[in-house]
This record gives sequence, C-alpha cells and structure tokens, in this order.
Amino acid sequence: MGTRLTVPAVGARKVRHGAAPLVMVTAYDAPGARLADAAGVDALLVGDSLAMVVLGHPDTLSVTVDDMVHHTAAVARAEPEALVVADLPWLSYHISPQETIGNAARLIRAGAQAVKLEGGTARVPMVEALVAAEIPVMGHLGLTPQSVHAQGGFRVQARTAEAAVQLVESAKALEHAGCFAIVLEGVPAGVAALVTDTVSVPTIGIGAGASCDGQVLVYHDLLGLQDDLHPRFVRRYAELGAATVAALGRFAADVRSGDFPSAEESYSLNAQEAAALGLDG
Repeated sequence: MGTRLTVPAVGARKVRHGAAPLVMVTAYDAPGARLADAAGVDALLVGDSLAMVVLGHPDTLSVTVDDMVHHTAAVARAEPEALVVADLPWLSYHISPQETIGNAARLIRAGAQAVKLEGGTARVPMVEALVAAEIPVMGHLGLTPQSVHAQGGFRVQARTAEAAVQLVESAKALEHAGCFAIVLEGVPAGVAALVTDTVSVPTIGIGAGASCDGQVLVYHDLLGLQDDLHPRFVRRYAELGAATVAALGRFAADVRSGDFPSAEESYSLNAQEAAALGLDG
C-alpha cells in the first residue's frame, strides 16, 4: 500500500510552483472509490451531487447530513490513497459555528479527511470555526449548486468585471480564513485564471478553463453513466451507460432463451447423492 495523500500535500500543489495539476473525481461508494483510486486520482470528492446522480433528486438541496455520512463511510472503507473530501450539504453550515462543527465532525468520523462548503465572504466565520477545530476546509466559489434558486438556475457566474472582482475577493477571504484549496465552478476561464494567480492555495476547476491548479468532474459524467445532463465542460472518457444497457440486455435475452445458466455455470450433485434422489446428477 502506498502513501496516502494529505491535506498539506494537496494544499501545496500550485502549478506555478512546478506542481502537477490536481486530479479530483467524485465518489459515492466503495467500488467507485477503489476504481478511481486505482486510476491514480489525487482526491475523491464525496459530493452532494449524489442527490442527483445516485439518489434521483432534481438538485442537491434534498441531500442530508445523514446521506453524506453514509456515502462518506462507504468511500472511506475502500481505504483509498487519494484524499477524501466530503461535501457539507445545504443548511448544514449556515446556522451557527457550533452546528457547522458538529456536522463536519460527523463527516470526519465517517472517514473524510476534509470537508467542502460553498460560498464566499458570508461563509468566512464558519470556515474559521472549522479550521480552529482542526477540520480542514475546501472552499467552493462561482456556480454553487446549493444556491441554485438564488442564482436563478445553473448559470455561469462572474461574467461581469464587477462580479469577477467580487469572486477574487471571495477567494482571498476564503484563503485568509484557512481554506487549503478552492473549487471554481462555472466561471469564465479568464476569471478563473485571475483567481488562480491571486491566491496561494490551489484552485480546482469544473467548467472554469485550463488555468486552474487542478480539475474535477463527476464520476458518472466522465464515464457516460447518465444521459439527462450534458454540461459543455464535461468530456466523456467512456460510454459505460450504453455498454451497461447492452450487457444487461444480453443477460435478459439469454435468460429468456434458456441459454443462461449453462451446465458449466451450474452446480451438480455427486453420482451417489443424485441416485439417492432419483436424479441424473
């Protein structure tokens, strides 16, 4: 077993300092975590996106802390070398620092090494409280899915100079509050580059261009396991959804034709026991 990646190691991964870009994918269960870890990714994000891609909800708002604990524990049981980061779900870090710390502690106890939360300067008190409790925090700016109603849908953010400046200020505030990395989602590439150049912690992009210090994609998106959403920033590296339907279809056809199971795929009695039952074997 190799060396497990740590929060300080990830926090030092700035491309401008010669580091290789960070690779992060979502993971929601032990098999997915094992496969992604075997592929050599740097970080596994137990994302609240599980609400949509695993649990069938229309957005991330329905996922609970209990859901996140359940899936974080499943990912952790795979014992990955990659850093395990778990999302704090909607309203789990908005009420008070005490409640925020309690919810984050549940994710850490489940096996996460760090938590991620959405939002800028308004979340600074919560970030500071978590960091003071020695719970590492990854920030998330730009298109923040938990703010889908406030943002008017899943829309690209920071498309004006004023909004871009505000995004840079939010990133600086999160860095100063103690975030060890910041996800930038759904922002123009130039704005993401500006943020990346401004902060000393790594940025991880999703729909934020190539200038970030790393990239993250949803497991199901990059493997083609779902067809209902087609974000322009997703590159599909396989079409496992179509391959899975085809494989299951072949199984169904073999069952209905009597071709499955074959004699080689079945168990038999020894001759003496078969004879005692009046069977051929």
